[in-house]
Amino acid sequence: MSTVTEMYGSLVFNDRVMRERLPKDVYKAVRKTIQNGSHLELNVANSVAAAMKEWAIEHGATHFTHWFQPMTGLTAEKHDGFLSPEPDGSVIMEFSGKELVKGEPDASSFPSGGLRATFEARGYTAWDPSSPAFIKDGSLYIPTAFCAYTGEALDKKTPLLRSMEALNREAVKMMQILGYPDVNRVLATIGSEQEYFLIDKDLYKKRKDLLLTGRTLLGAPASKGQEMEDHYFGVLKPKVSAYMHDLEEELWKLGVPVKTKHNEVAPSQHELAPVFETANIAVDHNQLTMEVMKKVADKHNFACLLHEKPFEGVNGSGKHNNWSLQTNTGINLLDPGKHPAQNIRFLVFLLATIAAVDDYADLLRLSVATAGNDHRLGGNEAPPAIVSVFIGDELTEVLKSIEEGTAFHEAGKTYMEMGASVLADITKDTTDRNRTSPFAFTGNKFEFRMPGSSASVATANIVLNTAVAEELKKMSEKLEGKTVGEMEAAVRGLLKEMIIEHNRILFGGDGYTEEWVQEAAKRGLDNLKSLPDVMPRWISDKCIELFTGHGIFTKVEIFSRYEILLENYSKAVHIESLTMQEMVRKDFVSGLIAYMKALSEEAALKKQLLPDAACAMESKVIGALDEASCKLVTLLDRLDQDTREAESIPDALETAKFYEANVLKDMAELRAVVDEAEALIPEGYLPYPTYGEMLFSLR
Repeated sequence: MSTVTEMYGSLVFNDRVMRERLPKDVYKAVRKTIQNGSHLELNVANSVAAAMKEWAIEHGATHFTHWFQPMTGLTAEKHDGFLSPEPDGSVIMEFSGKELVKGEPDASSFPSGGLRATFEARGYTAWDPSSPAFIKDGSLYIPTAFCAYTGEALDKKTPLLRSMEALNREAVKMMQILGYPDVNRVLATIGSEQEYFLIDKDLYKKRKDLLLTGRTLLGAPASKGQEMEDHYFGVLKPKVSAYMHDLEEELWKLGVPVKTKHNEVAPSQHELAPVFETANIAVDHNQLTMEVMKKVADKHNFACLLHEKPFEGVNGSGKHNNWSLQTNTGINLLDPGKHPAQNIRFLVFLLATIAAVDDYADLLRLSVATAGNDHRLGGNEAPPAIVSVFIGDELTEVLKSIEEGTAFHEAGKTYMEMGASVLADITKDTTDRNRTSPFAFTGNKFEFRMPGSSASVATANIVLNTAVAEELKKMSEKLEGKTVGEMEAAVRGLLKEMIIEHNRILFGGDGYTEEWVQEAAKRGLDNLKSLPDVMPRWISDKCIELFTGHGIFTKVEIFSRYEILLENYSKAVHIESLTMQEMVRKDFVSGLIAYMKALSEEAALKKQLLPDAACAMESKVIGALDEASCKLVTLLDRLDQDTREAESIPDALETAKFYEANVLKDMAELRAVVDEAEALIPEGYLPYPTYGEMLFSLR
């Protein structure tokens, strides 16, 4: 068995492999492209392609594919063979620089938001040298951007790379102003914690709702849920542990630096977390992680559920986006150091981030808005839909001292005595953590806790990178031209202004309480509970100015994404509605009728034997189920009618609003009746597995 060090990155055409296989001048040219974003010449691409092909063939690859991230939120790939027939009947294996740099998948069937007509099929993929190629399933995977024939971005990678460049440009400028002439590159780095559920695959196959929508549309709660708090960080079950072990190995081979694994709060829920990487590679790796999680689960006879709320009544799954900034000289710009009150560099980037969250809170909320995540946000398991920032007690006092012009007195290290001589005293952190905060400072980074488990984190980081770039730009404009002697006073004066202006976004209390909802409203903070609520902000003047001003999106690209997001939302709810109607009509009702028939026959037999028998239990259950069946007829008809009406609405936003206000409401009312009736019906009469079976079947 290979060691982890031998295994890690063994299927990746990474820097080590390039250094070994490329001529020195070619290697330097590629590194220059990766580090500085400079143009790559075709002769260099040809040399890279030749080395990449030979390496891939040595590792068993027969094909190559341009791997891209269309607006579906998933990944896409079209495979071509290295094989090239010769006139004499033999074959050679070919792969050119042109094939490496550019591909041409059919773009007509991907979401374009009106950018392309169905008959306009041409689209291009372009090699992204900053994200290494890898081998999977016998193919060489080449990370690429994806654009239309007319040049508009049709993917998530292109605007992410643009946002990283915008942030780099403004962050470097700020560092130069602050007196760091050796800083010429600043990269956003992220680590995305990934939550997920594992259930038995055979049970999964019996649930139409899970198969078609990713979440259970029906299901009475099990007798036990998560209330005993015995699953969180609990002992891993052998089958789950074996799955996690194989998953880690597969991801390590692909160079994905997963490090932490554990049971999460809900039964059958788990978490996997990587170490930090540059945002572009981290997004690619998270997309790859979700794919591999499902593939490995299948081998272990599991189904891996990534929906944000697959089971009602227990915690849903998120994807915490840990975000920071790293310079080419190795400085973490969000590291407060030992003396944060004196760390001007840290305070500048801290306040720039706080200001970005305040000014563009609605866009951050929008960046995580999906039909699935709307079910999760705001329940006492995930951050509320109100965006706020938690910075902890120490930094709160630091900012207060700047605002008031008073001295900050450091508390120094505090040691906790554990009360047993065998246990060493441990250093206490200067601040606690706040799991109810959507955007929390956690030592040397910010943790954006709102993204959903199934979504690409690209959009959240596009918004965050661009918003911080905008704040840094405004700050630089106010500081440029100051002399060295004037700089510190100018910076502290600017920080004071920003603290006063953006203090409303800071909140350290319990975000789950109704008191916070009321307080947030007084502060003027938005409470945007659903995607239809927030979508108009995406085409606001503020949003258009932000993204066009930094070259992230053109106005056309912004409007295309507006259409795509609304369409995806409506399609998701529409599919859920049709699936629910089918499950109730074809599956649940048959079980209900069969059980009522069995009870009626049992009661009749009793009456034959004991004419005076009350048959109280049978009568009560039959009466309750009969009442439920009457309600089902009405509720099913209403859901069907409202779903049809939603389809007829021409405006995309109004359609989404109708689905949210009417169809989802109908579904909730129908589910309540079905779940109440399901609780009275024995499992043998139900045509699908119950919550108890799915959540507690793993051993």
